Amino acid sequence: MEYRVLTDESIREYIKNIDSVNEYLGNEEIEIEEIGDGNLNFVFIIKSGDKSVILKQAVPYLRCVGEEWPLSRERMSYEIRALKTFKDIANNNIPNIFHSDENMSLIIMQNLNKHIIMRKGLIQATKYPNFAEHISTFLANSLFKTSSLYLSSSEKRELMDKFNSNRELCKMTEDFVFTFPYMKHDSNNINLLMQKEYQELIHDIGFKVNILKLKNLFMNKSEALLHGDLHTGSIMLNENETYVIDPEFAFFGPFGFDIGAIIANLIQSYLSHFERTKDEIFQEWVLETIREVLLDFEENFLELWDETKESALITEGFANKEVLYEYKQIFMQNIFQESLGFAGAKMARRIFGIAGVEDILGIKDLEARARVEGKSLKIAKRLVKEYEQIENIDELLDIIRGV
Repeated sequence: MEYRVLTDESIREYIKNIDSVNEYLGNEEIEIEEIGDGNLNFVFIIKSGDKSVILKQAVPYLRCVGEEWPLSRERMSYEIRALKTFKDIANNNIPNIFHSDENMSLIIMQNLNKHIIMRKGLIQATKYPNFAEHISTFLANSLFKTSSLYLSSSEKRELMDKFNSNRELCKMTEDFVFTFPYMKHDSNNINLLMQKEYQELIHDIGFKVNILKLKNLFMNKSEALLHGDLHTGSIMLNENETYVIDPEFAFFGPFGFDIGAIIANLIQSYLSHFERTKDEIFQEWVLETIREVLLDFEENFLELWDETKESALITEGFANKEVLYEYKQIFMQNIFQESLGFAGAKMARRIFGIAGVEDILGIKDLEARARVEGKSLKIAKRLVKEYEQIENIDELLDIIRGV
């Protein structure tokens, strides 16, 4: 079908012949409502009785700005491919997909109306007891099973070919995570009370050298298929279920990037509650969640590795148990440390860059907000500058608590 931007009326015509959608919704009258409040795409809820689905369509421009900011709608092709790939290997953490259409740049999937965007829940100081287990399982499966530790060389190259043209959104990350926030740039959004800290950061040689190291890893270390934008705004959950959504930034990159994004968001949630609620019990839960995510990820990742006898990297019979054990220890330590470096970059960019986090930006008192931003910046700088020297999770938590 030739591409066109759908409206609530044209959606009715579009879904008329999609059996999977009609079988699920049934025969009751359909109601359609646009609900999207994101920056990139249009999102509609399609209701029939007590059942509903979500239709998400990319348009050829940045939705929050308008047609004067062109943006390739191919991003939806990568989201569709990533969701299908993740669904195959991490089924419990990906919404059900009823229909996808790359020509129309759209996907129809499960409506997560019994779940909340995680960031909103964290702002309300809601604890999610199963989150650490769920997200660490998703990370272990999605990263390990799309890497050379699991796939053959031909299988990995074939999978990479589906994502290696996602240049536009990768360039956005290169600019808005690793470049613009640390220089004078019109896109930056800086609290007036943080101007001194901003000036110091853009002249911090050690920080910027390591940002370049991390940017180079992001651009050139194609280890596994990443979600690419895995923050608490792209996770929907309740006490029992956790779903990962919106992988339009999907690409092949370093293991630590997605892990670091989650850790960064959790740290900034923790810091925000020094001003939001002053709820020390909730803050301790966040810190314990950081520990559990990192520990559970390593345990799950190594378990998958132990079960895999041969891959592009490891040929059966090449290495004995002692060699593999030693290599795995080095390998996992490297993932841990790079994750912390990426977490620091993600935190710093949220303070000065174009896309802050509601946890902090939603603090209306600029002095209170600056106090949180100052704490966040101190941690971010240490993680970026010292990530290669941080040996374990206890050291990380000491850095966080130290502000």
